[in-house]
Amino acid sequence: MRPEETACAIATRVSAAPFQAKRRLVALVGPPASGKSTLAELVAANTPGSCVLPMDGFHLDDRILEARGLLARKGAPETFDTGGLFHTLRRLQTEEEVFFPIFERSQEQSIAGAGVVGPSTQTVIVEGNYLLFDAPGWRALSDLWDFSAVLNVPEHILRERLMARWADYGYSAEDAAKKTDMNDLPNARAVIGNTMPADMLIDNM
Repeated sequence: MRPEETACAIATRVSAAPFQAKRRLVALVGPPASGKSTLAELVAANTPGSCVLPMDGFHLDDRILEARGLLARKGAPETFDTGGLFHTLRRLQTEEEVFFPIFERSQEQSIAGAGVVGPSTQTVIVEGNYLLFDAPGWRALSDLWDFSAVLNVPEHILRERLMARWADYGYSAEDAAKKTDMNDLPNARAVIGNTMPADMLIDNM
């Protein structure tokens, strides 16, 4: 199924999902390079009154990661502000307007207050790796979702995409392979091995 067809299928399911609170919260989960960011935008385009909130905005700053010895593992579950994400999602259930951070990959940092969910938004599509992660802190998010979908992509395809991504950012083949094999793929395996059941499973996008 093409991404556009997949997005339409998800949007149909999303639109039929009931609201728990003020807004419908949707989790779109997948490992790095699974295509979730692109798919989230397509789903939003097919879901009236919706917007996308990327989980990546909740990355901890590099200075904090360096102080904790985690900079080389940036993108692992422990390198995110899980509590900040949780409270932002709770606010989306009750408040008219909510600001959120957006991760700027070219700068490798999050920009505070760069995104906004306004009063007219009825559905927020949250995309990220660990939204259904079965671990303390992350597990608390699972009760907030009105609908969830997981992307299932084979590891060899993820590696090809990750290598291409880092090459696009100017990394040499050697450095791209190091970042992919030492950090991105371990994170991908964590997602694949510890994601709780979702309402919808999407294979091989």
